[in-house]
Amino acid sequence: MGRLPRRLSEREMALFTGVGQRLELGPGRAVFRRGEFGRSMFVIASGRVLLEFAGDLPDKLIGPDEYFGELALFVGNHARSGSALASEPCVVYVIEPDTFEALMRSEPLQMAQFMLRSFTYLVASEQQLIANYKRRNEDLMQTLDSLRQTRDQLQLARRQVCTDDLTDLCNRRGLYQFLENTVEVRDRNRQFGLLLIDIDHFKQINDQNGHLVGDEVLRAIATEIQDSAGATDLPCRLGGDEFALLTQVANQRELTERALRITEGVRQLRFPKHAPDLTVSVSVGGGLCRDEDEWSVWYSEADCALYHVKGSGGDGAHVMS
Repeated sequence: MGRLPRRLSEREMALFTGVGQRLELGPGRAVFRRGEFGRSMFVIASGRVLLEFAGDLPDKLIGPDEYFGELALFVGNHARSGSALASEPCVVYVIEPDTFEALMRSEPLQMAQFMLRSFTYLVASEQQLIANYKRRNEDLMQTLDSLRQTRDQLQLARRQVCTDDLTDLCNRRGLYQFLENTVEVRDRNRQFGLLLIDIDHFKQINDQNGHLVGDEVLRAIATEIQDSAGATDLPCRLGGDEFALLTQVANQRELTERALRITEGVRQLRFPKHAPDLTVSVSVGGGLCRDEDEWSVWYSEADCALYHVKGSGGDGAHVMS
């Protein structure tokens, strides 16, 4: 009683050293390595041995009259759960299975007491190992949860940075990000077309009806543009009352049809709650986008078409050849 779990009594030490194979080890010499298979137990006569468990359990430094490797002896050929290294010159005795069986026949009571103590220690070690794994798993789950929350927050922040607060459409920053990654969404059987949409007399709408009505008009037109967009298109609010739709179409006719759909949808908008007599119209200009040109060229040509509509009184669409 009161001995360390791995400390042998004088009687046990005498029995094991009397039948075991003597082995002298220099500093750093491995008795066995983690993962190696073996069936032997080892008893330390002098010196100290470091048991390394690679983080599963705390490493242990054991010394004279202590033993290790008993699990392989009890359960048969077994992969070692750790490494055993001589930390200084030491002498150990190797107890092979047949040797241990001979001791059990000659000293059954002594060996039964030894095995009972050893099994109790092994069970306690396994329980500690399970608790460590459980705690490590809980820490891992908390870390994964924190990473998911961080990822969601980053995605939300990215969406907020690239999204117009009033209309929930993409803003200029989001548009420029989209332009940097057009290869990922590009349909090779179609080509990009750009529509610029400008609200006719928007300042007058604000002055006569107030900014709350002006905001409602902006949101309603944003919805019309969103409804006209395909799955790979990008509707956006460039600022103020200026919108854009970067779309993929088969030809100029399809782009024109999309522009006319927007103008007609806006004409049908009504605002009975705050401005029942208000009618709204937009001017739409656009053109097909050549792959070799940059955004500035696409925008300039669509803006020219938009200027043509504005110069003709607005409430219409024009797509340049």
